[in-house]
Order: sequence, then structure tokens, then C-alpha cells
Amino acid sequence: MARTLETPVQKRFIDIDPFQHVNNVAQQSYFDVGKIDYYEKILGAEVLLGDLRIVTVSTATSYIGQVRMHDDVRVTTTCERVGNKSITLLQRLLVGGEVRSESRSVMVVFDFVAQQSRPVSDAWRDNLLKE
Repeated sequence: MARTLETPVQKRFIDIDPFQHVNNVAQQSYFDVGKIDYYEKILGAEVLLGDLRIVTVSTATSYIGQVRMHDDVRVTTTCERVGNKSITLLQRLLVGGEVRSESRSVMVVFDFVAQQSRPVSDAWRDNLLKE
């Protein structure tokens, strides 16, 4: 499996529900924090700002345990699969090393100038699959 990047997450007051849990919508935003960190460190910042970018086309999340207000939360991100035009990321929210939620996202390379998907470049593929 490709390398895994771990990103600390800062909780915000708005993330917490009346029961002192981090709500599910906030957990999705934590996965996005992990994606941005992963893209910048693994592929370079240009995938966030350039003409060729990665966009999400599908996400599935399982909520396994509670994330509470005072928990130290980290998100891990790894590339599980690289297809011709798609990338599958596996992400986990961890509290004390224990998985509290898990998300798989299918991403595609999208050319914003031509407004169409493109194949994953060899350079991106190599960086995503490095161990």
C-alpha cells in the first residue's frame, strides 16, 4: 500500500453538537483537511490551483465510534488505488490511535480549461504509489 500521511485536526466550536460530539458534517470537513495536506505534500500545491485538479466524484463514510469535544483528532490519508482517470483515497479519523470513522473517496483528474476528465499522469501515479 502507498504511504500514509497523518494530519492533526483543529476542532472548532461549531463542530460540536449539544451532546459534545463532533457532528458527522464536521467529520467530513476533517477528511477534506487531510486531503488538502495530502495533495500538497504528495502531489504538490498545483493540484489545488492549476488547470489540472483533482475533484471528488464519490464519497462513502462509516461512523464507527464517537468523536468527542476534547478528543485529540488526527486524519490519516492514503491512496488505495490509482486507475486510468481516477484515484481512490482511504481516510480514517483517529482518536488515540483508534479509528472512529472511515471514508473512501473516488477522485478524478479534471481539466478545468477543457472541462473534461484526463488520465492520471505518470508523475502523479508514481508519487501516489510510493511507499
